[in-house]
Amino acid sequence: MMTEARSGREGHPSTSIEPYAVGAVTSRDGTTIGYRQIGRGPGVVLVQGAMGTTANFDQLARALARGFTVYLPDRRGRGMSPRAYDAAHSIEREVEDLEVLLSRSGAELVFGLSSGAIITLEATRALPSIRKAAVYEPPFYLEGVPLDLIARFNDEIRRGDLASALVTVNDIVHLAPGLLAAVPRPLLRLATSGFLRLDGRRGSGQYAPVRELLPAMRFDFKMVVDRGESIASFKAVDAEILLLGGTKSPRYLKNALDALETILPKVQRTELEGVGHEAPWNADRGGSPEVVAHSLRRFFREDRA
Repeated sequence: MMTEARSGREGHPSTSIEPYAVGAVTSRDGTTIGYRQIGRGPGVVLVQGAMGTTANFDQLARALARGFTVYLPDRRGRGMSPRAYDAAHSIEREVEDLEVLLSRSGAELVFGLSSGAIITLEATRALPSIRKAAVYEPPFYLEGVPLDLIARFNDEIRRGDLASALVTVNDIVHLAPGLLAAVPRPLLRLATSGFLRLDGRRGSGQYAPVRELLPAMRFDFKMVVDRGESIASFKAVDAEILLLGGTKSPRYLKNALDALETILPKVQRTELEGVGHEAPWNADRGGSPEVVAHSLRRFFREDRA
């Protein structure tokens, strides 16, 4: 495993204001998958994780656009890809969404973040058109998926109790500051209610409102339920894979990368110093996109025997 230090220029990719082209494809079940496109060169598709849309990948896309044609789809259920959640949803539908964009674009390179990394790995196993894929901290719960908490989250969303649902998300993903673990749940819910009211009044600028993104997390948690305990099937992946993660990320995400490193036949791994799970996002969302872009450029450009 390689460890890379953070660049002093993280979060400050190209200042180019090149506009995005916007397009859409239709997935096998009729879902419209909207996407943005920027740059020139070999095609790379960026697959978003939870609580984000194409806007969250803007700086990463612009950094990669110096040498690649970058495609940024909104995953189903958010942004330009509206789709009501269905309890029968499966990871296969998400793979089909990616497949139709790969077919349209001719791209052979894919990057996935978090739940998008699970989709990327599954797609790489199923689709021979993917030549290389990089994944950032897929949330495999190798010691057991927290099914009770996911069921609670789904029920809270069904009841429209978004404040409680957001608190439950933190119990599942363990990405909030550690000191919050000592705060009683009623106080956390009260503070979260205030945050949601503020977000609703002033908006999120270029970003999708939390009230829109939170219900879409049912799609993400379904990825975890479908594939979150086992990685054995990825032994069949023939493409080259780059595993990426940050030194500040939770232990269970590092454990998942450790296990994948022993399973995948053609694998490289890079640990990024001083960053966490949000590293691929824009700098104003806590990310270090230029650092991630550096690793992706090097990996995607490599010609390995």
